[in-house]
Amino acid sequence: MKIVLLGPPGAGKGTQAKELAKRLKLAHISTGDLLRQNVSKDTALGKEAQGYMNKGALVPDELVSKMLIERITRADVKDGFILDGFPRTIAQAETLDAMLRDNKMMIDLAVYLDSTEKVIIQRLSGRLVCSKCGANFHITNMPPKINMVCDGCGSSLYQRSDDKEETIRRRLDVYKKESAPVIQYYEAKGKLERINADLDAGVVLDEIIRLAK
Repeated sequence: MKIVLLGPPGAGKGTQAKELAKRLKLAHISTGDLLRQNVSKDTALGKEAQGYMNKGALVPDELVSKMLIERITRADVKDGFILDGFPRTIAQAETLDAMLRDNKMMIDLAVYLDSTEKVIIQRLSGRLVCSKCGANFHITNMPPKINMVCDGCGSSLYQRSDDKEETIRRRLDVYKKESAPVIQYYEAKGKLERINADLDAGVVLDEIIRLAK
């Protein structure tokens, strides 16, 4: 089963993807994680990406696609994957389909996590991130045991600059403009399912698993 998780920032894609991967025993592929791994391991692709990042520029789709191609050819992907963070544009969706066809694969299910602006702002504006391991916490929904300290590695937590309310609203506007064609793309292929992501995370997870069976 090859599943794509779509949805605005704060809809819970990363959280759901990790739990889905465990429950369905599938590989979790996050383009954000892939990028960070390639940079930290100083791979050829990572060095190229770092050059763009140092200039404050977006990493080109072509480079992200190369990282994805390398990832989907690994042994742990043979039974399927949960893809989180890609595609975000029509060009990326078409590129994804092309690279999967080249590897005799195809997307089976695209799940759109539909969340309201009010809930997204509440979730993101309270999000805390570990400065070392990247673990996520939330001021009210999932607070750390010790204030501003990561439960896992004991490092300090911080709030990302793009998790401020004004910035969140701008990110949502950009997402809506970019994502509408992608949603229509999978809808036209008969592969899109929408889920109310404002609901409790456990309820959302169970619904995705039901759709995946």
